[in-house]
Amino acid sequence: MIDVLIAGAGPNGLMLACELALAGVRPVVLERRTTATGEPRANGLVGQVVRLLDRRGLAARLSGDPTPPKPQPAFVFGAFPLDLTTLEENPHYVLGVPQARLEAELAARAAELGVGVRRGHEVTGLHQHDDRVEVDLAGGARLTARFLVGADGGRSVVRRLAGIAFPGVTDDRSVSRTATVTIPASHLDPGTGGLRVPGYGIVPPFQHTRTPHGLIAWAPFPGRPAVLSTTEWPATPASGDTPMSLAAPAVAGTPISPAAPPMSLAELRASVARVLGADLPVDAPDGPGLLRRLTSGNTRIAARYRDGRVLLVGDAAHVHPAMGGPGLNLGLQDAANLGWKLAAEVRGWAPEGLLDTYESERRPVADRVVMSTRAQAALIAPGDDVTGLRELFAELLHEPAVTGHIAALMSGADTRYPADPADPLAGRSAPDVVVHGAEGPQRLAELTRTARPLLLDSTGDFAEIATPWKDRVDVVTGRLDGTAATALLIRPDCFVAWSAGHAESEGGAEAAGAESLRAALTAHFGSPGGERQREA
Repeated sequence: MIDVLIAGAGPNGLMLACELALAGVRPVVLERRTTATGEPRANGLVGQVVRLLDRRGLAARLSGDPTPPKPQPAFVFGAFPLDLTTLEENPHYVLGVPQARLEAELAARAAELGVGVRRGHEVTGLHQHDDRVEVDLAGGARLTARFLVGADGGRSVVRRLAGIAFPGVTDDRSVSRTATVTIPASHLDPGTGGLRVPGYGIVPPFQHTRTPHGLIAWAPFPGRPAVLSTTEWPATPASGDTPMSLAAPAVAGTPISPAAPPMSLAELRASVARVLGADLPVDAPDGPGLLRRLTSGNTRIAARYRDGRVLLVGDAAHVHPAMGGPGLNLGLQDAANLGWKLAAEVRGWAPEGLLDTYESERRPVADRVVMSTRAQAALIAPGDDVTGLRELFAELLHEPAVTGHIAALMSGADTRYPADPADPLAGRSAPDVVVHGAEGPQRLAELTRTARPLLLDSTGDFAEIATPWKDRVDVVTGRLDGTAATALLIRPDCFVAWSAGHAESEGGAEAAGAESLRAALTAHFGSPGGERQREA
């Protein structure tokens, strides 16, 4: 019997496969496509997921830079530039790699870990039993596994077959157009890297720019074709003071017929002209390129993330607008959260209810992403009322506390899972500590590449307490830099399960800490001792 079947060999499915393999579980990945898709999708990774990939040794593989990731000095929210240099602690990281490259690296890592990816295998049916799930494939084959995970995207077949509803809304008020392009050198601004558009001005790079008629974004990625995109609201009348040209008819574009031909560069150029009120030459890049028109967007969250032995991860569990690039940040961290819990269940040491905490921890994070993307959609919408709202919002962004709040929201740094409220670190992403121990100084990212639970102990008082869990928890002793805590128990997904040194009780910090550590070890990693015998 297969331990875990994963439907979908996209980034989330492959990340989950790697996490399971690191935890000693044998997953098999099923992918209906016969070859990896080269279609341009996400252009990079945004948020705390960059730190997660660093802690698995993957960030350096993706960036080609062995140094630790550094926070991004600027970003964008709702077409507002965010200056993050004013923050004492900047939580916002960006790793500019296309999704195709991310998938290739995750597939390579999965292969190194012995994960099988079976391409050309399409799931067509499933049958749940108390101890297994049987999966039907196109062509008549049937596979049996202890668990099935749907990582097969927003139109998830697994979700549908499991009978899990996908409530939400479909918004067809806007039209987005995106293409890889080349722009004449005369229209490139060497100082900013932006677009120089006669009759409009400078369109800055790597951020959304709102006008009364729509949105435009220019992304001149180094070493690969630049991406130009627009968003319009066809049913919205243009403002009375709009400059008219070939570019700006009385309405911001016209509604797109379902029978419309595929998008062309001419269509994108006309859209740019309507949004900016000025013309911009747009040419095709050398080689294959992207031409994409989207006439609707979905915001949906699955009614439940688990149905018996079937679970959902990534876009199969939630879809939302792409504003701010939160998709991979959300999906890959879903995979990291689910991976160790599902492995614990398969291997037999999961405490009661652990697997159900996957949904209780990750659904609120999806809710916040939906809130963020909806807020940004409201801020970029056309209309004079929105323009007034934006003027007020621009004033608020001069307050570092406001900028910090938004940066934490967009990056996911404000995530805190349910935990002991008296423990200020429990439930939060682990700080980037350096441990000075017997092996010399080691970054946390060097100690977490095995994806095993980890106890860091600067006092030597707690290591012995974790001995009964030595089959599943690693212990490293040494001085801790980068935290006020004297000891940290870190989950495989790099969130803190317990910390010591932040408070003392009348009975002594050591006695109180020992008791709470045992409780945390049991709650997260089960009773001490061996694993339950798995079925053959």
